[in-house]
Amino acid sequence: MTIAAIIVAAGRGARAGGDSPKQWQILAGRRVIDWTLDAFAKVDEISRIQMVLHPKDMDQVESSAKLNLVAGGKTRAGSVLNGLESLVDSDVKHVLIHDAARCCITPELIRSVIAALDNPDGAGAALALPVTDALWQGDADLVDGARSREGLYRAQTPQAFPFEPILAAHRAADTGAADDVEVARAAGINVRIVPGAETNLKITTPDDFARAEQILRGPTVQTPLDIRTGTGFDVHRFGPGDHVMLCGVDIPHDRGLQGHSDADVALHTVTDALYGALAEGDIGRHFPPSDPQWKGAESHIFLRHAVDLAAEKGFRITNVDLTLICEQPKIGPQAPAMITRLAEIMELDVGRVSVKATTSERLGFTGREEGIAAQAVVTVMSP
Repeated sequence: MTIAAIIVAAGRGARAGGDSPKQWQILAGRRVIDWTLDAFAKVDEISRIQMVLHPKDMDQVESSAKLNLVAGGKTRAGSVLNGLESLVDSDVKHVLIHDAARCCITPELIRSVIAALDNPDGAGAALALPVTDALWQGDADLVDGARSREGLYRAQTPQAFPFEPILAAHRAADTGAADDVEVARAAGINVRIVPGAETNLKITTPDDFARAEQILRGPTVQTPLDIRTGTGFDVHRFGPGDHVMLCGVDIPHDRGLQGHSDADVALHTVTDALYGALAEGDIGRHFPPSDPQWKGAESHIFLRHAVDLAAEKGFRITNVDLTLICEQPKIGPQAPAMITRLAEIMELDVGRVSVKATTSERLGFTGREEGIAAQAVVTVMSP
């Protein structure tokens, strides 16, 4: 069967708002009418498309071998009739009539209507959805009664018919008909109901643009979470001194930790763990001990660099777990201050920072109080 589509786009659509009729407004990067036309152009079963436009808008669309432009009438019914009349003397046997403002129509829905036309009794076909909400009768702002929703449907387009019968029906129709199905039924043409889709909405009010844009752009693609964990381990020996630096906190002790910088074994370990989570090596790659400028440097500089690097790569730090291994000094009394300072440097809530300590039961170099070891785990997440 030879099929044509009539796309009605001659209205002014004042309720939709905007500086121009709704069919010419931009939606998801294209004009409303372009989305509608594209869906019908993708249906190979349709041999020609009659775009019915307001006489002032005829230069808004370019005609082609498949697309013809037709001037609309004063009403929708008049525009549909003009579209039908433009097909007289053609080889068209069936016609689909569609509102341009239903720009979320899909080729699949169009084909489902076409398939329903293949019937022996010459019936038409139209998309519709069953009414699922309760129906009320209203008087001003009061509910005056209820109506059964049984057997009720919400009409959509396209609506499709055998060409000659629907042409005759429109020629004889009362111009006050709600849609083409009403015109067809008044002329004795049966119409089959084809399941429609909630996404096949008609843009009528300003709010409809936002809904249609979401439909046309499709589901938001969620970027997969990138969760990484890095570990760090470091050791510093004791030497002469009267304090040790741990997590940037000055802790009195009868010896100090030895190292190229301030020898803060805790911050070094956390820094290495963070670099590890970022696949950025260790402190030595970024701050070589052979470089004299880092001699005696405060270790928060190193950790701050790692934190900033994580942000540049789009990661946020979710938690830090640091364990210090030593006999002396006692870490427990100092842990709250160390947590606070570590959270401050890393710009984290203290609830995401853990600092704890253990001993090696007098075994090994830490058991002999020759130094302090530390290990840390840091987790980062993107986005």
